[in-house]
Amino acid sequence: MTQKERYAFVIHWFQQHVPEAETELLYDNPYQLLVAVILSAQCTDKRVNLTTPAIFEKYPDAAALSKATFEELFPYIRSISYPNNKTKHLIGMANMLEKEFNGNVPLTVDELVRLPGVGRKTANVITSVVDQQPNMAVDTHVFRVSARIGLTHNAKTPLATEKQLIRHIPKALIHKAHHWLILHGRYTCVARNPKCDICGLRPACKYFSKKNEKNSRV
Repeated sequence: MTQKERYAFVIHWFQQHVPEAETELLYDNPYQLLVAVILSAQCTDKRVNLTTPAIFEKYPDAAALSKATFEELFPYIRSISYPNNKTKHLIGMANMLEKEFNGNVPLTVDELVRLPGVGRKTANVITSVVDQQPNMAVDTHVFRVSARIGLTHNAKTPLATEKQLIRHIPKALIHKAHHWLILHGRYTCVARNPKCDICGLRPACKYFSKKNEKNSRV
């Protein structure tokens, strides 16, 4: 199977079986999504969704969050991974939104990455989810799944993975493909013991093909 055929198969399968893919983070507006995505770094969406309602009630917008002290905000984030840094990042992010963006979340990657706690992955998530921009956020799931299936080749970094994926995925589908790959990695192509027996991508998957070859030699 050629690279072009592999991408065509994978995209078609997802379109047929997961037509509506979206983030599992719960939010009502760009500010809430930004807070949730910052908190989600190296933390499960489930844990973040248990944590954010109280934060959003206490701090409904950037203006309110910018006035919070570390001591006031930290208890709301205590159960999240890296709570010290994330508490500082959220307050710093809110202050910059107030000072430089009139309290609004900017929707360009270049502007977003200036915010405390926001890297390229987070900026790509925000722009693709809120504005459906053709930006591919690469987390551990996307990085792993893309390499296993064979969508990427010798991509050693998230940026290399991102560049290879957006080169081959139709522009109109990039924002959705991000969620396809994340959800597939979260529930099927898991890090340990991937569930190949229930995976519909087996005909196009290099990992499964190699696994079959190895088993046939035993």
